Amino acid sequence: MALKTRITEMLEIEKPIVQAAMGWIARAQLSSAFSNAGGMGSIGPSSGELDAVRGEILKMRDLTDKPFGVNVAQAFVRDPDIVQFVIDQGIKFVTTSAGNPKKYTGQLKEAGLTVFHVVPSLKAALGAIDAGVDGRIGEGVEGGGFKNPKDVASMVLIPQVCEAVDVPVVAAGGIMDGGSMAAAFSLGAEGVLMGTRILSSAESPVHQNWKQAIVDADATDTVFLNRDGPGPALRALRTERTTRIEQDGVENIFGEFAGTQQVYFGGDLEAGIALTGQVAGRIKTVRPVADILNETMDEFHATVARLNQLQV
Repeated sequence: MALKTRITEMLEIEKPIVQAAMGWIARAQLSSAFSNAGGMGSIGPSSGELDAVRGEILKMRDLTDKPFGVNVAQAFVRDPDIVQFVIDQGIKFVTTSAGNPKKYTGQLKEAGLTVFHVVPSLKAALGAIDAGVDGRIGEGVEGGGFKNPKDVASMVLIPQVCEAVDVPVVAAGGIMDGGSMAAAFSLGAEGVLMGTRILSSAESPVHQNWKQAIVDADATDTVFLNRDGPGPALRALRTERTTRIEQDGVENIFGEFAGTQQVYFGGDLEAGIALTGQVAGRIKTVRPVADILNETMDEFHATVARLNQLQV
C-alpha cells in the first residue's frame, strides 16, 4: 500500500524512509540497495575521503536509476568543491549536518536542489528555517553517531520541532520498524530516517562482528560519551574501550577514531569506537535492505489500522 507525504512528493520516492549517511558505511553498495527498495539512499562524505566519495556517487549511477542524495557533514568537509561536484552531478537532494545550515544552503538552493538539515534541538530547527532549508531531520539522542551534548529524546524533540514551523520533518533516532515509524508519524513527522537498522543490514559493508554485536545487544548496550567535551558528544556501542571512556573521559575524542578501519571492516570492536544507536537493543536479525523497508511499510499500515479500531 502506497503512502504519500510531503517527503515522498518532494524527494520523488515510494517510501518515506531515508537512509542515514553514515561515514565510511553509506557507500554505493548500501545506498543503491536502499534507493532500489523505494527509499532515499544517501552517500555520506563524513569520513573526509572526498575523492572516494566522488567515486561512490559515480558508482550510484550504474547501480540505481532511483533518486539518491548526498550528505554534507560540514565539520568534516575538507574540500568545499564537493558541494559544486554534487550540483554538477545532477543530484537533487542534499542533507547538511554538523554545522551552520547557512554555509551551503544558498548555493544548493540556487542550483535547484532540495535541502534538509539535521537538527538536535528546537533552536537548531529554527535556525535551519532561517537558512531557507526545505525540511528538517529531527535527530533524537537515541540515535548513534555524533550528538549534541544537550541531548533531547525523539519523543520530545519531534513534536516540538513539528509544532514550530510548517516544513516537513523526518524523524531520526530509535526508528527501526513500522511501529516506531507510526509513532513518529503520530508526533507529526512525515518521514523517518534509519541508521543502526541499516548498518546491520545484509548489504552493509561493515564487518560481521559489528552486525552480530548489534543483534546481541540490549538497549542498555550503548554509551553516551564526551558530554563535557572537548569535541563532540557521541553515542556508541558499549565495549571495554567505550566503557573506559565513559568512566574516565578522554583528552581527545577524535584520537579514539584512529582505528576506525579496524573497527568497521576488520571486526576489532576494541580498536576504536563503533557508532551505534540504542535501537540496537531491538534488532534481532541481519536482513536485506529491501526486506527491512517492505516489512516496515507493512507494519506501519498494520499499526495504523489497529489504532483506528480503538474505540473512544
